[in-house]
Amino acid sequence: MSAVPRLSIGLPVYNGENFLAESLDALLGQTYEDFELIISDNASTDGTADVCRDYTKQDSRIRYIRQPRNIGLQPNHNFVVKQARGELFKMASHDDLYARDLLKRCVDALDENPEAVLAHCWEAMIDPSGTVTKALTYSAAVDAPRAPERLRSLLFDGWDDYTYGVMRTRVLLRTHLHGSHHLADRTINTELCLYGPFLMIPDWLYFRRDHPERTIPYTVRTRCAYLDPRRADRLRNPVIRLYGEYLWAYAGAVWNAPLSAAERTECYGYLTRWLAGRVAPVISRSLQGGALSPAEPLAETLPIISIDALVAGRERNAL
Repeated sequence: MSAVPRLSIGLPVYNGENFLAESLDALLGQTYEDFELIISDNASTDGTADVCRDYTKQDSRIRYIRQPRNIGLQPNHNFVVKQARGELFKMASHDDLYARDLLKRCVDALDENPEAVLAHCWEAMIDPSGTVTKALTYSAAVDAPRAPERLRSLLFDGWDDYTYGVMRTRVLLRTHLHGSHHLADRTINTELCLYGPFLMIPDWLYFRRDHPERTIPYTVRTRCAYLDPRRADRLRNPVIRLYGEYLWAYAGAVWNAPLSAAERTECYGYLTRWLAGRVAPVISRSLQGGALSPAEPLAETLPIISIDALVAGRERNAL
């Protein structure tokens, strides 16, 4: 590995001892090796610190930082971004798994397409044991050459998640980073797409684990408080503010992006059309205290995906 690694992986974690070792094995076993792994332990109260210190002794690419107090999920995510030294950055999760070639294929794709700002792959959902339960594909036209078309597709063609893609650090740092308003993951991904196209690797290489500890409560306030505990304050953060920041984040993203006047006007036109269809649901949910309806089932297929064969550290499960 070079003195300054080319890729930085940020792994924020809180009380993740159940799955952390599996995730670290998958990341440290990548065929692409020129990276640093920044772990920010958000003052965990379980055995997370012991797991991290054990792995730090085994691999010099790990930088382990323990927060003196719990700063919240969203600030912890932004902390690892600001610690990154690499020209590329990837966010990782302590309970997910990654195929051995994930990093290499994403880095290669970015090298071959210098105009792109992010590379990602298809995502499959797994249960606690690592069995595939859903295999998802992405539908938005994030590879379109024009920023207004990418924005239009993200707003109207259905939502895809690119949070865990490999991205150019300099571009990420020009955004507002991860917020704690309603659906903040959507606004950061939308802001990134205004800077350049996204590339999709048409293969299931990222495995997102679904388990009881990961369940997020289904109201606007509890979701936002999950990201940042300060959002639980009803006086300072009424539900209408959490919605308002969400909508304003889109407008701010368009304003700050490197767009021509014509492109910016076109983007605001799409936002206006989209917003017109959102006003009634936002008002209704605000009056109900921010209650959300359960998400619609995701489209899925179940191809044959052998997690044990694809992911480093899982070989013992195949014996």
